[in-house]
Amino acid sequence: MSKIKNGVKRLFSNRTKTVNRSKSGNAVIFIFIGIIAAYSIIPLFLLVSNSLKPISELYIYPPKWVPINPTLDNYKVLFSLMSSTWIPFSRYIFNTFFVTIATTVLHIVIVSLAAYPMAKHTFRGKKLINTLVMYSLMFVPAVTDVVNYMTISKLNLINTYAAMILPNAYYTLGLFLLRNYMTTIPTSLIEAAKMDGCSELGILRKVIMPMAKPAWLTLVILMIQNMWGQANNTYVYAEKFKTLPAALSQITTGGLVRIGAGQAVGVIMLIVPAAVFIVNQKKMVETMASSGIKE
Repeated sequence: MSKIKNGVKRLFSNRTKTVNRSKSGNAVIFIFIGIIAAYSIIPLFLLVSNSLKPISELYIYPPKWVPINPTLDNYKVLFSLMSSTWIPFSRYIFNTFFVTIATTVLHIVIVSLAAYPMAKHTFRGKKLINTLVMYSLMFVPAVTDVVNYMTISKLNLINTYAAMILPNAYYTLGLFLLRNYMTTIPTSLIEAAKMDGCSELGILRKVIMPMAKPAWLTLVILMIQNMWGQANNTYVYAEKFKTLPAALSQITTGGLVRIGAGQAVGVIMLIVPAAVFIVNQKKMVETMASSGIKE
């Protein structure tokens, strides 16, 4: 395995490049990025600001950027409503974490097993499969809702965790992203691993996946963001299987009186995806930056 480790070090040392810019050029880039960042943070600022406004201020026109009389009443009302649900609120939280983690792990396993042969092996029909994967990115997930429902119904999986996990485990964007990243990994490392006696699964586990860490961490972020805010009302009707977004949407559909609690819901649902993104943002940037690197 020493050959593999040396190859990995050479690969990442070759990827390090020094970019020389003038001070004025750096200043222009810094200002441009600052403007984009300020523009991007506006929705987040408004979300937090609205959650701190009393109901009377939510209907002021033109709307105020900063609450005149900030209050935590919206959060108090929300927690009061959550404590009065039929099912313990901890059950909704457990369902959300379980479905999110299980779907993310299953997705990473599936796409890694599919992306490796598509990136580093030659077989009949490879070009056709790659083309179908790219074309599938053109369609929104809603296109498959009817087919998914019929399949899940035939398998008697309605009102189960599997009904929420399985339809989201095959995410073609993840396959496309991971496959493209794996093509940048030198084939010489795979050949060296084979000479050391590694099996195909061993190569995938010990060589490919560690080097593709930025790519699959990006998929983790995308999957958590997707699953954390998904209500899954299509396949689940039993209250004990519903997730946190479904419970919160039910709580906040009580009319104008609960509009403030709805703003608080938005902030709460943002916490976990934002935290995951902040922790792994460096790896996500590495994935995008490495997309054009070839062996």
